[in-house]
Amino acid sequence: MKRLHRMIIGAYVGPLLVTFVIVLFLLDMLFLWKYVDDMMGKGIAWHVLVELLVYASASSVPLALPLAVLFSSIMTMGNFGENSELVPLRSAGLGLVRIIAPLIVFVTLLSGFSFYFSNNLLPIANLKFQSLLWDVTRKKPALNLRPGIFYNGVDGFSIRVKDKDEDKGVLYDVLIYDHRKPFQGNRTVVRAETGTMQRSIDGDHLLLTLFNGNIYDEDGGSGTARGRFHMTRGTFDKNEVRLDLTGLGMERTDQDLFKDHYKMLTMGQLAYAQDSLLQKKKQREQDQVRHLQNSLYVMRDSLRDGASDAFRPMREFQTELPTDERNNLMEVALNMVRNHINFIDASLEEQKGRKEQLSRFRIEQHRKPMMAFTCLVLFFIGAPLGAIIRRGGMGLPTVFAIVFFLLFHIISFSSEKLVVAGSLEAWPGMWISTLVLLPIGAFLTWKAATDSPLLDSDAYYRGWERFRSLFRSRNANPTALQ
Repeated sequence: MKRLHRMIIGAYVGPLLVTFVIVLFLLDMLFLWKYVDDMMGKGIAWHVLVELLVYASASSVPLALPLAVLFSSIMTMGNFGENSELVPLRSAGLGLVRIIAPLIVFVTLLSGFSFYFSNNLLPIANLKFQSLLWDVTRKKPALNLRPGIFYNGVDGFSIRVKDKDEDKGVLYDVLIYDHRKPFQGNRTVVRAETGTMQRSIDGDHLLLTLFNGNIYDEDGGSGTARGRFHMTRGTFDKNEVRLDLTGLGMERTDQDLFKDHYKMLTMGQLAYAQDSLLQKKKQREQDQVRHLQNSLYVMRDSLRDGASDAFRPMREFQTELPTDERNNLMEVALNMVRNHINFIDASLEEQKGRKEQLSRFRIEQHRKPMMAFTCLVLFFIGAPLGAIIRRGGMGLPTVFAIVFFLLFHIISFSSEKLVVAGSLEAWPGMWISTLVLLPIGAFLTWKAATDSPLLDSDAYYRGWERFRSLFRSRNANPTALQ
């Protein structure tokens, strides 16, 4: 590798890593903002949150990498142009393509890594991420008794304390509703002046020690009559209530329950899953058609094979029936028609769901190579654009990077929705955003290679003046002829 190549790649890697980390951090913040309500107040261990953020970051890599490539390309070439480093290179006879040739090789390898990551590593990260996210969101809130508010996190109990002393660990005016028995309501009530609570050694139970209280219990057993209940009332100086806290812990779900999701599959597994889904879809359609045929007498297989003499004219058949039987027959026919219409509507809705499911598998199969190829396309937009604007830093390059990435993201999101709805096929639907940016990259590369003043205001002013001169009089100061 030549020294010039090492210098160019070294100048590119730094901005690439910085922008990649920044974009990944912003995407992680979006994830936390989305699920903050599901994670707050649940006492989740810090290492679980770190693990969840690591998996969320891995899931965001395919989206963050193209933006980082675009951003760093504009910054690197913009810095070269702003520091007048492109001038001696061009003076030495090096064209723009030759200057960025090491970067083209580097970004090509980076695109290959992006595809490998999306196809081989991302399904594993998605599987662990979705499984852990499911467990975190389903976890019940941590035990936190707030004064004046009923706490219902413990199964079978509602607990309220009027006040509590954090330093001494004393609870005041404790009220407990015991509704562990189903369909019994709040028939058992415990109230105490003070109390203390502590966890058991294994952490699975809460020991609530109450002092100076009363117990109220309504017993509606088999000996009661006319809906009357036996009231039992008792007092105590000290009573211990044992509460089960196993439901408050986070239980890990078997990851095999999520492994058939389209985000957890590789390219080969997606192709195999599509074949299976397509066969099931066709088989289900055949079953539905066969059900409709056999539910109608005139379309049954036994009659369609040649029993034509079993049919009689409808009017002839009706004239032989009494009025009551004729009305009953019409009612039965109307019910059959309604049932068939409902069955057809349900079948169409089911087929629509199967098509959407199949479309999502096809979308994911095209997304993996598309995002990798997008890195290369955005590089051919960013590098020439940086050479044209000749501005580095985080100012103007940020504006151009955001504009082009938003254009890519909006088109990609819209076309994906059309593919899911069945208005477009996965090809070329998933590639429309990349195909739109491809000619833009080719145009910018051509303009930068030919030193075209694309963003030079003086060049546009001179062009405007030449355009205006076409409409001016050729002889602005004509001489008077005598």
